[in-house]
Amino acid sequence: SLYAYPQSQVRLTQSLTRHHKRIMTKLAMNDPWLKPYEERIRRRMEFTHARERSITQGGDIPLEQFADGYLHYGLHHDKEKGCWILREFLPGAQSVHLIGSFNNWQTMSVWKLKRVDDYGNWEICISDKAMRHGDLYRLFIHWDYGSGERIPAWATRVVQDPSTGIFSAQVWAPEDSYTFRHARPARTEEPLMIYECHIGMSSEEGKVSSYREFQETVLPRIIDLGYNAIQIMAIQEHPYYGSFGYHVSSFFAPSSRFGTPDELKALIDAAHASGIKVIMDLVHSHAVRNEVEGLACYDGSRTLFFHEGPRGDHPAWDSLCFDYGRNNVIHFLLSNCKYWLEVFKFDGFRFDGVSSMLYYNHGLGECFTSYSDYFNGHQDADAMAYLTLANKLIHSVYPDAITIAEEVSGMPGLAAPIEDGGFGFDYRLSMNIPDFWTKLITDHPDEEWSPGAIWYELTNRREDEKTISYAESHDQALVGDKTLIFRLADADMYWHMSRSSRTLITDRAIALDTLLRLATATTMNGGYLNFMGNEFGHPEWIDFPREGNGWSYHYARRQWSLADNADLLYHDLQEFDRAMVRFIDSVKTFPSLHIEQYHIHEEDKTLAFGRGDYLFVFNFHPTCSHVDYPINVPEGAYTVVIDTDCKAFGGYGLIDYSLIYATQPAEKAGTAACPALAPLRLYLPARTALVLKRNTNN
Repeated sequence: SLYAYPQSQVRLTQSLTRHHKRIMTKLAMNDPWLKPYEERIRRRMEFTHARERSITQGGDIPLEQFADGYLHYGLHHDKEKGCWILREFLPGAQSVHLIGSFNNWQTMSVWKLKRVDDYGNWEICISDKAMRHGDLYRLFIHWDYGSGERIPAWATRVVQDPSTGIFSAQVWAPEDSYTFRHARPARTEEPLMIYECHIGMSSEEGKVSSYREFQETVLPRIIDLGYNAIQIMAIQEHPYYGSFGYHVSSFFAPSSRFGTPDELKALIDAAHASGIKVIMDLVHSHAVRNEVEGLACYDGSRTLFFHEGPRGDHPAWDSLCFDYGRNNVIHFLLSNCKYWLEVFKFDGFRFDGVSSMLYYNHGLGECFTSYSDYFNGHQDADAMAYLTLANKLIHSVYPDAITIAEEVSGMPGLAAPIEDGGFGFDYRLSMNIPDFWTKLITDHPDEEWSPGAIWYELTNRREDEKTISYAESHDQALVGDKTLIFRLADADMYWHMSRSSRTLITDRAIALDTLLRLATATTMNGGYLNFMGNEFGHPEWIDFPREGNGWSYHYARRQWSLADNADLLYHDLQEFDRAMVRFIDSVKTFPSLHIEQYHIHEEDKTLAFGRGDYLFVFNFHPTCSHVDYPINVPEGAYTVVIDTDCKAFGGYGLIDYSLIYATQPAEKAGTAACPALAPLRLYLPARTALVLKRNTNN
């Protein structure tokens, strides 16, 4: 059995090898400040190696095979035997019955599961004539001190009765199940431009939208804007719609409130057909407290999946925390990763709540002001091992897969290769950037904005780890918070976003919103992310139906008509986003282009930097427009590619695109590798940014 090995932490003394003792971690070599902690980094690597050997029986079972749990557990149809086979792991159960619409929800001996070993595996074989596509079912379990109904942990389809609100697993075996027609887009060096989205709230109508509607109405918009990846939230089944999908109950079931599994497959396939990668927002950091619908007290005990006592409770999220030291938990979660990759052809995952996983206190109340905060013994070795093994598995199953860590503490090595001493994520979210923009807009008038501080926050990252930069995500759009443009324009967002009624407040909001987005996107070192609707400055927060708002869907939707109305500034913001995204996407090696700061002037509020043959110049000054403003840049002739003051972007069209800006003679000669810097004189209107391309032939 996969669960025959110890369920607690593996003794490190069993894993120490001469190889691990000899190696020097590249992570510490790249960052001398990590040198004092290199031994602890090695011990983490050794612990992970020992953990892998434990679950793979000393390496006899490949990690990919270990993660095949979804092929064994749950409900499966055996065509050769002409039967349905249901298997579940329930070590605390004394008896287990299958109940459902096919037996009037009664516990009957003919529907009783058999315990097949001493580890806690149960199964039942049922004639395929007894159960049909669409039938509903649950388990009825007896344990030492009681009994209760449970939805199977490995269920791949879960539905809710619209009249009673009760959730049940559902037999899903349509005769015309969807077959993928298109290959996944190959991974390249191009910038990862992510459109973060939520299926349910993607309609303009006040309702729960569907996979099919999203494919037909929203996906074409994303393609037109130029994004090359979508990141879909709330895929895993969750009982409460208002949880935004973060209180997961059934980890293998795509949410039925948005449609069928086949419709989700069709959406992913359609995205692939257009060269769009599909990333899933994966929640392995915690689980909902629900018992019937979820994993809590699944076999009568809490400890089958979660820690006992306070360690198993997340104080901020009102949810349960996995015990990553248990083999069955790692088996369940790794199998979950492989399941979504193999069955639904997702291109990768954004791992939610990684900080919560890494630390015993979930990172709450920690400042993380020094490297010692990452190596003070407050870290969960089991969770770190799981995250590392998850990345190893994902990239083994699908080498072009993308993994992104949502992690706020700044744990070193998170997005570094496993062999270098890292955790193996491809990217980490730059979560400092949206917090910085929010604080800057809220606490400081324009006159106090510092180009130096802006540059520092946008480029403050580890050189050996790729990041996803973003000005705001869904977090900043939730009720109780405000989007950036809502903070800038406030009530004028409702009354003065027409070109005919614009005010100084909306002018300022439009100008600064485009400035900060351009600065965020063009300083990336891996990718850029935007949440659905923010590209056109969606005017209202997100508030899912709940008792406090009368269960209204009014704020759980997207008003696409605002972006489609050419008379509104919302339309102009969308046009800017399209131009910016398409420009970055056209420079295929953009993230790898060296970024060079050429100019910062605090009093003038100006910033200039270059990447390859492109020059980015920002004037954050609220009132002062600079004429013939000199900036030392590589020699050449420059033409304007984008300017934020363009009339099409809600500006006033003060920049002349027909002009060629040539540098003056340089004082010193340069080389091909290091071009000489020479003065370039530009007209920089207040609150305007320019993107220029250098032509070395002129």
